[in-house]
Amino acid sequence: MATPSQILVCPSCQAPNRIPTSRLGDDPRCGKCKQELFSGHPISLTDQTFDKHLSRSDLPLVVDFWAPWCGPCKMMAPFFEQAAVELEPRVRLAKVNTDENRALGMRYQINSIPTTAVFKGGREVARQPGAMNLPQLLQWIKSNT
Repeated sequence: MATPSQILVCPSCQAPNRIPTSRLGDDPRCGKCKQELFSGHPISLTDQTFDKHLSRSDLPLVVDFWAPWCGPCKMMAPFFEQAAVELEPRVRLAKVNTDENRALGMRYQINSIPTTAVFKGGREVARQPGAMNLPQLLQWIKSNT
């Protein structure tokens, strides 16, 4: 009988890694570059790296679409950071700067920031525009993953 496993894309080198599900909490490292697959921080995704994480990783992907000039984005940033600490390795949290990655903002029709979206199996399954505090964010992520 095969051991259940998850595919995770390395945030450092973008290589896919197969990790036994029972070992996700054991600080797994990338088989190619040896960097940690989880750091307790959201990863930054770009127009070039987003699709690999979306289509190749088995974990739900929670994305904060934001911009550096946005006051509500700055207000929510520490809560999103804390959510990564609390929710990894069950979900992957990522940030997309919509000023630097306009193609993603246009593709997902991000009309207001911050916008938080949950992707599972390569598809968007939930979206929440506006800033959330930590309890709201955690509850929203848990109910949509």
